[in-house]
Parts: sequence; structure tokens; C-alpha cells
Amino acid sequence: MQKLDILAFGAHPDDVELGCGGTLLAAVAQGKKVGIIDLTKGELGTRGNASIRLKEAQLASQIIGASVRENLGMADGFFENNKENQFAIIEMIRSYQPSIILCNAIDDRHPDHARAAQLVETASFLAGLTKIQSTHQGQPQTAWRPNQVFHYIQSKSLAPHFVIDISAFMDKKMEAILAHSSQFYDPQSKEPDTFISGASFLEFIKSRAKELGHQIGVEYAEGFLTQKLLGMRNFDSII
Repeated sequence: MQKLDILAFGAHPDDVELGCGGTLLAAVAQGKKVGIIDLTKGELGTRGNASIRLKEAQLASQIIGASVRENLGMADGFFENNKENQFAIIEMIRSYQPSIILCNAIDDRHPDHARAAQLVETASFLAGLTKIQSTHQGQPQTAWRPNQVFHYIQSKSLAPHFVIDISAFMDKKMEAILAHSSQFYDPQSKEPDTFISGASFLEFIKSRAKELGHQIGVEYAEGFLTQKLLGMRNFDSII
């Protein structure tokens, strides 16, 4: 498997697009290789079904320019931070050897999000332990630990530790979100209304990005939290 610069995890097939789609688009534009791993198929979602959501996820990943997108098939709503699921993520981390991992919010409205955040954080550490043995497609893997694990922000208004300018990619981010057409606003849809299906939710996503961007003097931004102290060699990259 090819080495990736950034590997983004989401509990559900649209989490990554909503939380860090603009950041991934910006990275791809810089020549970085990015990948997406969905933990579940979102099969408990009120709208759509697992088959539809898998197709939507592939379309969204094409819009983002992701080099790979995989689905681990964990149980939507019921997956746990246990050994079996940790090993599934360890296998992905060791296969793609990312420098940076992006994953769900550490606290959020949907209980899957915080649980996924801790699961990925735990597995990211364990993936670097040489005495933990794993295989991929029958071949033994070597230990690999990413340099950083960052958590994107979702429904709850968490104060970010840092933000990334996505001004040039906001329209494309929204296009990737709307690729998940079963989940978001469609005036022709006869499916039940949900927390994210109204037009106001899409405006919320734009408003959140605009608010974060305003704070650093750009049009749009995405925010992230980290549980590890960040260090800098110089101030050149600070906006």
C-alpha cells in the first residue's frame, strides 16, 4: 500500500467531509497524499442505507482527491474501544504509515463521535509498539506511530487549539458534503427530517467556518484540537 501524508478517520461516512474536508482539499492541492477511513457504514442513520452511503462516500472521496477510502464495517452506534477494533485501526495505520491522523471530535452530540475519537487515539499509540504484531493480507506489518493526532470539531462549539485556512476550498468542501445526498437538504426528498437534513444545517457549516476564519483574518477555516503539545521551529507558517 502507498504511504499517505494524512489519514482521516470518521465514525460515519460523512464525518470527515463535514469536519475536515477543506483541510484535506488544501493538502491535496499542495501535493499531499490523503486517505479516508470510515469506521461504520452509517447503517443506523434515519435516511438512506448502508449501500447508498458507501456509494456516496466514494463520490465524496473523488471530489476531495483522496488516494484511498476504506470502510471498516464496525457496528454503527455500538462499536467499542476494544481490542478487536483497535487492531482494525492499527492495521490501517501500519499499512498507510501517515504522518498525521485526523479523527472525530473529543466531545460531541453523537456518542459515536467521542468514542471514535478515543478509539483512534488509543490505536494510534498502540500502532507504534513493536511487540504488538499485526498482519495485512497475510503479511506481517512493522510498527508505525503517526507524528500527530488531531481532532476536528463537529456539532458542539469546542474552542480549537489551532485552525487551518480553507478559504480557497470552501465551495469544494460543500460539494463533497453534498455528495452524501441522502443525508442533507433536498427539497424533493420524502425521507424524515433529521438533525442534519435541513437547509439551516448547511448554513451552520458555512457559518462555523466563517467564524473561525474571521478570527484569523481569512474567509473560512476549520478548527482542530490536540491532546499533545505542538512545537514549532519558527514562526514563518503562522498567519
